[in-house]
Amino acid sequence: MSFGQGGPFDGPGGSSSSTPDWGALAEESEAQTRRKRRLWIGGGALAALAVAGIVTAAVMTSGGSKGGKPTAAPTASDEAAVPDDKPSFPDVSVPPPPNPRDYISDPKKDKAPLTPATLFAQKSMVVGEHSYPRTKTATTKDCTAGAQGPLVSSLSHNGCRQLLRATYSKGGVAVTIGVAVFDSPAKAAKVMNENKANLMPLPGGGVPSDFCQGTKCRMATNATGRYAYFTIAGYLNGKDVTGTETKAQQIARDGGAYAFSQITQRGKDQAAKAAEQQLKDAQKKAGQS
Repeated sequence: MSFGQGGPFDGPGGSSSSTPDWGALAEESEAQTRRKRRLWIGGGALAALAVAGIVTAAVMTSGGSKGGKPTAAPTASDEAAVPDDKPSFPDVSVPPPPNPRDYISDPKKDKAPLTPATLFAQKSMVVGEHSYPRTKTATTKDCTAGAQGPLVSSLSHNGCRQLLRATYSKGGVAVTIGVAVFDSPAKAAKVMNENKANLMPLPGGGVPSDFCQGTKCRMATNATGRYAYFTIAGYLNGKDVTGTETKAQQIARDGGAYAFSQITQRGKDQAAKAAEQQLKDAQKKAGQS
């Protein structure tokens, strides 16, 4: 018996043939192929999950933020907690403005100083285009001292508290204004309705002592609030005032209008001061609340 090149092949248990087992090799190759397929499928799934997780994290941490800095999306509670930038001030409740007429009608409110310097403060009486320099002022608690004729008893019976007078003169005519103060508008109106406007003229400063004494002069009376006011106007030379002349009548009308405006202004000034105090009190109260 002859042997091929390379000598005999002795395997375990004896000699074996040099021909390979092709069936066994085919089965082994197929088994290895199945193992590789299972490993690839499992690893691929895990890799896909890992990539999905990375993408999700990236979206949550960097979604839409500027400069690459992560920002968290606001929640409902976060939005509710945002403070209001508008300042908040307490309500200030201010009463309606005072009525000026109340201050010239009620002695409890009419507390401003009352003197010729406050009532007839201007050096000239200016009414429209007309201006008359002031020549003299006076005041008295005894109202009868500045009156004559029937006006004396009218002032006394109705409880006149004070009588203030001022005289204005220009162009040969003059007017004396008298303002009487009472406790109520009813008392002032009663004096007005009695129509006894016999005011005593007030001479001085170029107005002669016999002004409207023994001559015909124009007289008038009126009232507003708790004040009655009177005028007596005439010529400085003793000329009688007639129904056809105009100068004395004009200064008489201007004197009445001026007296009314001065009394009314007194009410306005006190009402304005009261309104200012009301506002301060309301602001102080609001600041303490």
